[in-house]
Amino acid sequence: MEPDDSVNVLGTDLQLCGMDPVTGFFRDGHCNTCDADQGSHTVCAVMTAEFLAYSKYVGNDLSTPRPEYRFAGLKPGDSWCLCASRFLQAHDEGCAPKVNLQATHKRALEIVPLDVLSGHAA
Repeated sequence: MEPDDSVNVLGTDLQLCGMDPVTGFFRDGHCNTCDADQGSHTVCAVMTAEFLAYSKYVGNDLSTPRPEYRFAGLKPGDSWCLCASRFLQAHDEGCAPKVNLQATHKRALEIVPLDVLSGHAA
């Protein structure tokens, strides 16, 4: 699995999203992606209580610890490489989290328009 070029939605070098907890499709702290990343984990989102509750409601519980996967669960303030389609869904429902544009991979733009991402810039 060769990652795509590490370029953000602003056209500059992709910045670190988060290491505590470590995030990203490649678990390297960046929202890097490749063709094998079917979920397009490309949006560097800053978790909120509202978004975590919404995500759990729609079937993707990101807040409950899952020790069998070495996952402590997310809490408000954590940065996480979110699936672009889930971000867009949350945006459409009015509960999208903030976004770190410098750490959001340009491939997110295949799913989420830049003006939508920019409207949630941290």
